[in-house]
This record gives sequence, structure tokens and C-alpha cells, in this order.
Amino acid sequence: MEKGNFFVINSGTVESCMQDEPPLEKEGGSETAAGSCTSRSARGLLLNLYFNDLFGVSMVVPLLSHHIKSLGVSSTVSGVIGSMYGVLQLFSSTLVGSWSDVVGRRYSLLACILLSALGYGLLGISSNVYLFILARIPVGVFKHTLSISKALLSDLISEQDRPLVMGRFNAVSSMGFILGPVIGGYLTELEGGFYITSFTCSSIFILNAGLVWLLPWKENTATKRKNTAGSEENLAESHIQVLNQKNSSPIISANNEIMTWDIPQSLWTRIVSKIQKLQEVVRSRLWDILLIRFLMGVAVMLYYSNFALALEERFEMKPKMTGYLISYSSTLGALAGFLVGPVTKLYKNNTHIMLLHSSILTFFLMLLYSLMTNVWIVVLSASLFSISTTIGRTCVTDIELSQGGGKASGTLLGVGQSVTSVGRILAPLLSGIVQEFSPCGPPILGAVLALVAVLIMGTEQLHYTKLKKS
Repeated sequence: MEKGNFFVINSGTVESCMQDEPPLEKEGGSETAAGSCTSRSARGLLLNLYFNDLFGVSMVVPLLSHHIKSLGVSSTVSGVIGSMYGVLQLFSSTLVGSWSDVVGRRYSLLACILLSALGYGLLGISSNVYLFILARIPVGVFKHTLSISKALLSDLISEQDRPLVMGRFNAVSSMGFILGPVIGGYLTELEGGFYITSFTCSSIFILNAGLVWLLPWKENTATKRKNTAGSEENLAESHIQVLNQKNSSPIISANNEIMTWDIPQSLWTRIVSKIQKLQEVVRSRLWDILLIRFLMGVAVMLYYSNFALALEERFEMKPKMTGYLISYSSTLGALAGFLVGPVTKLYKNNTHIMLLHSSILTFFLMLLYSLMTNVWIVVLSASLFSISTTIGRTCVTDIELSQGGGKASGTLLGVGQSVTSVGRILAPLLSGIVQEFSPCGPPILGAVLALVAVLIMGTEQLHYTKLKKS
């Protein structure tokens, strides 16, 4: 129902803009008003597209481990398939980002949405493991719709309005993750439920493609690049940042014209550049925060990797109830964002101690979830886990920014994203291997990694203190 309401509202917005838009040949004020109307309708449509995307994906993702097991595949093979998806995402992000700069944001976004819809549609007919693998390939290569949407957003809003609009996008993403698992869990309990859920997700992506096609785009960015060289550089830079391509080769020529990239050469240049940046970070003794980010990131991924499947095997919990629990945890995680400020004041802005304490809490909660046989204790641990990980992620980002300094913070954040991407590749593989021994294997391994991160934080606390004083 909510998806329909979103579509109707924005259809009305688009239609009103098309009907009331004054001719551009008239006064400059009319042109400005028309551009403002188009910009508002585009932002509203992107907001709905963002919600629909996350809503659809969060319906399917919690059910993947259960479905692939129903196909008769071992946990190790399931982990290998999950890692393959991570590899495709990691290496295709650069190529899709370069391609979007060449063909334009609108057409690249449209193509990515349609090919992702194809992947989820194939997932709906995946009656064997080969069809399942085939279905994951287009999604792994082209599921960069959110990154391109953010790049489009940077075209449509001013730098002053960006924090407010991005805040709305983050709120919408939280709503998508909250509602998606509930609907997915409900649909899964129907006959052929997973296939219904997959086709529903595919239909949502097709709806998003229609929204992108209906939007009255105006190529204002081309005009801005011709008129304002400084604005052009800022826009291009923001696009690269959003697509995690901060260390790439230039795309703006000396004459302020967009250059067509040689994609293989650009990819090699970026790989070499990232290796050089990584060497600089290692030599600067900032490797510890990256290692902590990696260990805690993989630990959290292991916790969630077989969450729905483990609850069914350990407590015979139905998918609908699992969906309720995931949505409940997502709600707490979103609300925990409001606690970061007061907690930071309580710790007197000492984010290192905050990170240490939140990581210790995360370790004990993962251990509690793994060892307890009472479902209500598991629910309690899942509730607190969402809060501790939200605070921990915020602390890691803050430490990266503060310890990196004015010039190195961007590099450190970029390397941190690469470290997280590597974790997304390793986590499914490790999860599949340890699941061969026990459904509690992934969270137990995650607890071990979290404990290692805690020990590193304890030994490096003196180093943090010295850096802060300097």
C-alpha cells in the first residue's frame, strides 16, 4: 500500500511540474522556477526509488541462506556463492561508475535497475543451484542503483541542502529495512513463498525503472559545467566520492570538458593508486583502526550471515517471526543513532573508550546469542546488538576522521571502504565453512574476531592517547 501511495504522490508531482512549467525562453525567473520544480520532483522520485530499492532487497536477502539450503547445497558451497557476489560487487563498482560517467546517470541507472530486476526475477525461478548462481550474476554486477542515485542527487541539490536531503535518504533507508523483512517473512509462509517474494522484489525494481523513465529530466549538469568551472569540479568530485572512486584518475580536461575514459586503463590506474594509498596508511601507523574496522565488520557480517536459518534450526522459528525480529532490531538500530550524541557527551568525547566498550558489549552479545537456548534471551541479545553496533560504526568513522588528519582522512575513509568490501567477500565463505560444524558457528567465530579486535584496542590505547595529544 505504501509503495502505491509513493507512486501516486510523485506521479502527481511530475504531472504538475510538466503542466505548470513556464517556457524556458521567457524571463530568467520562469526558467529558475521550472528548474526548481523539476529538481523537487526529481528529489521526491529519487527518495521513493531509494525506499522501494531497499524495501525490495530487504524482503529477499534474509531468505537467501534458507532457500539455497533447500536446493540441497552444502554450507561451504553456499558460502562460496555468497563470496562470488561480493567479488562481483567489488570489481564491477569501478566499471559501472566509469560507464555512468560516459553514458549519463539516467541511462546507467535505468539499465542497472532493469538488469537487477532480471536477476531477482531469475531468482524467483531458481529451482536448482545453477539457476541460483545465474540469478546472482546480474545482481552482483549491476546492483549499484543506490550509488548512482546518490550521484544523481548531487546533481540536483546544492551543497548547503545536501546534509538535510541526505538525512532524509538515510531515514528512508531505515524505513525500507524495517518494513521489508516483515513483508518478506509473511510472503514466505505462503505456498511457493520465496518465489512470490522474489517476483515481488523484481516487480518493485521494474516500478523503479518506470519512475526513472517518467521523470522529466533536464540535463542541467551539462549547462552548469559549461558556465561554472568550479562547480563542475565539485560535482565531478562528489560523484567520485559517492561511488567510492576518490583515488581515480581525472575525468575533467584542462578545457573543462568531460573526457571519455579508457576503462581498463582507468581501472588499472585506480588499483595502483589504492595500493599506494594503502602503503601510506600502513607507514603512518594508522593500520590499527583499519584492522579493527575489518575484524568488527566481519564479525557483524558473520552474525547476520545465517541469522534466519539458525533461528529456524535452533528454535523452529517461522520466517514471519524472524522477519518481525529483524525489523524490530532495525528499528532499534535506527533509534540508536539518536543515542550517539548523549553517549558521546557522557564519555566526554572519548570515542576510543566508546569504541572499546561497544566492542566488548558486541563480543558478549554474540557469545550470548551463540550459547543460550532460551529464545527470549536471544531476542534480548539481538536488541542490544543493534544498539552496540550502531554506536561502534559511528566511533570507527569518527576515529578515522580524527586520526587521519585534514589531508589523510579522506584516504583513510576510502581505504576503510575497501577493507569493508574485502570483508564482504570473506564473511560468506567463512560462514559457510563453520556452518558445516554447527549453526552457531558463524556467531561464535564472529565473537572470536570481536575479542581479537578488543585486545588490539586495549594494547593500542596508549598509541591513541599520544596521537590525540599531538
